[in-house]
Amino acid sequence: MIFAALAWAAPAFAHDFWLQPLRFNLGPQASTPLTVLVGHGPFRSRWSGAVDRVVLLRSYGPNGVVDQKAILHPSADKDGDIGFQTPGTYVLAFQSNYAESVLPFIRYNDYIKVEGLTPAIDQRAGTKMTETPGREIYSRRAKALIQVGDSKSPQPWVTKPTGLSLEIVPEKNPYALAPREELPVRILYEGKPLAGALVKLTNLEFDIRPVAMHLSDAEGRASFAVPRTGTWLINVIWTKPIKGDARADFDTTFSSLTFGYGGAKSHP
Repeated sequence: MIFAALAWAAPAFAHDFWLQPLRFNLGPQASTPLTVLVGHGPFRSRWSGAVDRVVLLRSYGPNGVVDQKAILHPSADKDGDIGFQTPGTYVLAFQSNYAESVLPFIRYNDYIKVEGLTPAIDQRAGTKMTETPGREIYSRRAKALIQVGDSKSPQPWVTKPTGLSLEIVPEKNPYALAPREELPVRILYEGKPLAGALVKLTNLEFDIRPVAMHLSDAEGRASFAVPRTGTWLINVIWTKPIKGDARADFDTTFSSLTFGYGGAKSHP
């Protein structure tokens, strides 16, 4: 079983999904190309979803909440351009609609084991379904933190939930951390702290595997030592059993948080 889990680790992590500005650090009134990426290491690619699959794209910043769906205009090398006029830290939040997935039982069992999806593991074991295909509907949630200029004023919206159904909430602004200070995050699922979720930290410039993984504690918290250089992804997956849906047995949500330092960038 250990071999099986390792064998499917790369495809499982290929579920990584995130918002990728070309630059996370901008000057006021500057803009940067934005791409929506999915995958991991050699599996990385542009997200194939069309604009009509985007339920929301909003920014939270010094000027309040702004609908940003109009910036999406996918082309050969980007999905849009994003920029802001006022200095500060901006939270860009994304949500997709549902898609469907059916995997052979061996692959699905290994995937839910690698990702620590205990609701699916327990439900399939308890209903003797471990040798049936894994059927799920799934959707995506993502946030990116973009620093504009050099604002010294508090940025309280950075550490507050945006209301996404599965959300990684930084409890400190990553751009305001002291040297060697860890970044604490809290995982919320349907508005409540989520315990026992596998939270992963990945350096997007060397993303063959995560650099750290922690289970969220009873309060939904995890903490990471993040160097103040490069571009970073924190992500988490969770699922719940559903009934009465002919398409699937589980409703799975993927969520991520990205940020970057020093003008570094990660290429799709």
